[in-house]
Amino acid sequence: MNAPATSELPVVVIGAGPAGLAAAAHLLDHGIEPLVLETGPAAGAAVREWSHVRLFSTWGELTDPAAEKLLAPTGWTKPDAAAYPSGGDWAEQYLQPLADVLGGRVRYHATVTGVSRTGRDRIVDADRESQPFVVHLNTAGSGEERVFARAVIDASGTWTTPGPAGASGLPALGEKTAADRITYRVPDLKDPAVRARYAGKRTAVIGSGASAFTALASLADLAKEEPGTHAVWILRRGISGSTFGGGEADQLPARGALGLAAKAAVEGSYADAVTGFRTEAIERDAEGRLVLAGEDGRRLDPVDEVIVLTGLRPDLSFLSELRLGLDERLQAPVELAPLIDPNQHSCGTVYPHGHRELSHPEQGVYLVGMKSYGRAPTFLAMTGYEQVRSVTAALAGDLESADRVELTLPDTGVCGGAGLFDQPEAAQDNSGGGCCAAPATLTIGAPAPSGGC
Repeated sequence: MNAPATSELPVVVIGAGPAGLAAAAHLLDHGIEPLVLETGPAAGAAVREWSHVRLFSTWGELTDPAAEKLLAPTGWTKPDAAAYPSGGDWAEQYLQPLADVLGGRVRYHATVTGVSRTGRDRIVDADRESQPFVVHLNTAGSGEERVFARAVIDASGTWTTPGPAGASGLPALGEKTAADRITYRVPDLKDPAVRARYAGKRTAVIGSGASAFTALASLADLAKEEPGTHAVWILRRGISGSTFGGGEADQLPARGALGLAAKAAVEGSYADAVTGFRTEAIERDAEGRLVLAGEDGRRLDPVDEVIVLTGLRPDLSFLSELRLGLDERLQAPVELAPLIDPNQHSCGTVYPHGHRELSHPEQGVYLVGMKSYGRAPTFLAMTGYEQVRSVTAALAGDLESADRVELTLPDTGVCGGAGLFDQPEAAQDNSGGGCCAAPATLTIGAPAPSGGC
């Protein structure tokens, strides 16, 4: 079957999450047909996996203007801009209604397995840019399919590809066979079944970011109610003044509160810290418990469970036939990488960027949203919306608009992580001058996803 003329083809958007659905809305605003391919059964499938989490960002920072314009005729009412939704709220009150408006332009249970130029693998130069993209996918109904596209916007995120326990970036020896005792998410300890898994048990937490802080705080709360519950915090580096973040001086107060909660867990003897430990193997003892072995020969006392929170990474496997220009460290677009280096930037200090920073040698393909950040851990929904506004304007040929910066971040930064306020009303207090409540008003000790929104 011959591909139709490129100008008649839709733009394929991979992922029906916040950035993907916003991209579709902007494309329609430019008169371009989108086709959104979503692996899950509903919009915001990844968001729904942390539906219990209350975001650090407010509703005012979590909806896209073009999406609001598309939703308005349906009678949709924007939630209170100052309120902090949970992941479930975000999915049900905004993402799903937006996907419903898009109708048949969103296909669920559609897993993209490969993207290339029609009739051209990544080696072939001849007549390459005039060929449409071909997208291979597996669907629940008809099995293997292919669709053609004038451009491809990959907004599939990084949620499905967490980092391993192994310090080399590869799974530790025995990590895969111990999968029944390992999770790569912060557990929801308010779920009775999940709570029973960790109550009275000894749990290792591997990681040093906000998600690890949250897991430690959650386990400390559990330990206060369930005797025998104890955490072992595994750090690849030593403990220094910056280990627990900025605390009360943190520009992002809720992030600072997480660090203080983790510090309290250690100081309260609810968790032991093991420093300079790089996991090489995970073994089972005679009783079936897990023993972590380090590269330096150390073997830790047995644990019942392991929580691995070593970050997320992009799945680039289905893009292997495209010519991508990615930074060798972050796996983000080469022009974007210096702007999001986590050693230099937090979510609120990233310079607004668009199609030029997101472009690749393969013209017409863009990685947007969390996936554009590669392995960088901090991301902001507002930044993603600005990305897709610029990218879609460029695809429509409006370079003046595409090059224009239309995002202004508050001077104090905007929360780019996500967490759960046990007291929702506490989240409304902005007296600290930032986007979130001051640390003293927060009760931390519930799950947060890695990355951020």
